[in-house]
Amino acid sequence: MSVTVRIPTILRTYTGGNAEVGGEGATLRDVLAKLDADYPGIGARILDESGKIRRFVNVYVGEEDVRFAEGLDTPAPQGAQISIIPAVAGG
Repeated sequence: MSVTVRIPTILRTYTGGNAEVGGEGATLRDVLAKLDADYPGIGARILDESGKIRRFVNVYVGEEDVRFAEGLDTPAPQGAQISIIPAVAGG
């Protein structure tokens, strides 16, 4: 399924500065694998060594936070917008 992936500023060095890129896959896991294949290294910034979404990275499929859905197995329907949003902290 064809989707759009919104890339946060901090990861745009991997996508040649593009804020949005196309993606494909039936699930979020598939989309992220394709994203990493197209833009090598970006996957390691989103997923940890065990293959889980990093603690300070939020991922949405449409309006849904995948942590409260099916995680990496969240379906990625045709035309969905996937947003990768790094958490912001400060003090």
